[in-house]
Amino acid sequence: MNLTYEKCGDYLIPNIIPNPEPEGELRKFGLMRKHYLKEYKSGIYQGMVLSGKLKEHLLMVQEQAESQFDALVEQMAEREGVTEKLKEENQLLWVQRMNNIRARAEEIVREEMLR
Repeated sequence: MNLTYEKCGDYLIPNIIPNPEPEGELRKFGLMRKHYLKEYKSGIYQGMVLSGKLKEHLLMVQEQAESQFDALVEQMAEREGVTEKLKEENQLLWVQRMNNIRARAEEIVREEMLR
């Protein structure tokens, strides 16, 4: 290994360059997973931070959670008859039912994927 050092007062400090973080923005489910790890699994959280794998993990979980959420919303809407026809006939009822479906799907994803 070829290490370089920087003199800081009487001490030599190694120049450590971390690996670049993966590209991507953390959204709702990624941030929820991060909060859960930080609050309830601090050992795992700290290990991931120190190894530089936290953001990669969060992006992967986020992608899986979003795809499961979208699939659940679609399945629930189809099963409960929340269609475009209902949207044309009664927009308020359609919005109420879709909000209910989205809330239930989010709860399912949170319990299954983010814990």
